[in-house]
Amino acid sequence: MSELSKSALDELRAADRAHHIHPYTDHSELHAAGTHLITGAEGCWLTDAEGRRLLDGLAGLWCVNVGYGSKKIADAVNEQIRKLPFYPSFFNSSNEPAIRLAERLAEIAPAGVNHALFSGSGSEANESALKVVRSVQQMRGHPQRTKILTREFAYHGVTLATTSMTGLPACQDPFNLPLPGFLHAPAPHPYAASQVATTELERAAYGKRCIEETRKRIEAEGPDTIAAMFIEPVQGAGGVIVPPDGYLLALRQMARDFGILFVADEVITAFGRLGSWFASCLWSLEPDLITVAKGLTSGYLPMGATLLSDALSDELIGGGYFAHGHTYSGHPTCAAAALANLEEIEERKLIPRVHDDIGPYFVEGLKKFEGHPAVAEVRATGLIGAIELVGGGSSQSSPVGLRAADIAREHGVIVRGLSTAIAMAPPLIISRDEIDTLFEAIGKTLDRL
Repeated sequence: MSELSKSALDELRAADRAHHIHPYTDHSELHAAGTHLITGAEGCWLTDAEGRRLLDGLAGLWCVNVGYGSKKIADAVNEQIRKLPFYPSFFNSSNEPAIRLAERLAEIAPAGVNHALFSGSGSEANESALKVVRSVQQMRGHPQRTKILTREFAYHGVTLATTSMTGLPACQDPFNLPLPGFLHAPAPHPYAASQVATTELERAAYGKRCIEETRKRIEAEGPDTIAAMFIEPVQGAGGVIVPPDGYLLALRQMARDFGILFVADEVITAFGRLGSWFASCLWSLEPDLITVAKGLTSGYLPMGATLLSDALSDELIGGGYFAHGHTYSGHPTCAAAALANLEEIEERKLIPRVHDDIGPYFVEGLKKFEGHPAVAEVRATGLIGAIELVGGGSSQSSPVGLRAADIAREHGVIVRGLSTAIAMAPPLIISRDEIDTLFEAIGKTLDRL
């Protein structure tokens, strides 16, 4: 679609207002301003209904890793949807794309992670991980191990259970969550605690304090009641919280010491975002489970997966009838899209590109905003980053991060507005010139703030 006429746009906005409930939206505010309709995309650029081109600094929602307009993915989907659009993986059945995708994920996952349970989203991938964890603990003779440990500022999904794992009150309070049995330890986010930017050494020291507080929380609850800890290597929606040196490995070792399963939630960080297929490989985490979605298909079609270590897979498979799955588990068309997406990431060498070239360029450029009067702190690694904004912790009717995102859109770029920050995670194909364009607009946004 190209630019729409005013009458066509007005009609669509009226229909949207009359019938469409949006996720994570204040609908009165949305419809007062008018729904922002996106009508096309190519590369790193979006086109809206008014004909404006906008640089997508968030890759859709942390997910369009290969950018928009991939012919490889479109062709793979077209071919598969004509051949076998859908058939379930129930009834002792399967399909070739699902099998090949499970095989390919085993090839690129950390050593010892060789099985995949497919789903339709990151929330479902984490929900599946929860059920695997409970099943395995029960088979091991530990039915009392049902509690789940996550962290403040965590984001793990939108089901009742995964929202309970999420450590953001704004996601939980409207639904009277969390459910019992979901625990939250401190996150390595010293700025949130002190409202003061910290050095790398100070962040490392704060990370050690968080580890000790996590240990105390586990001991107070009773280690033999905790089934698993779910950990985002980089906490995304909570503010792009980058772990200090040694922190993640210390958490991993603590889980081992207490017999707690370790789940790496890599819904955002997998498939090149940090310059590696998996963040777990960067930090040698050796997780028991990994959850993925988003970059698995670059968002072209909905798909998630829960990856299991060999030890857990053996126990689960040997445990008899596995009474879990989704209608769309191993959906052949989505799996075909994922396979083509992973091929494109490899063929275009996007992972070494992020690790060695565009990632460092992005981080260096973002850190140049340190010292700006509107900036409290900058956090970044790989091709993901956030700017913490001055005044973000104060009480406001309009959170400063959301206001900044609105201003950035006026200047032609899309960023994620969080309550106290703006976040960026552009497609892995973004060029240096496009990053310069992104940061030029961010600079104008900060000046207006």
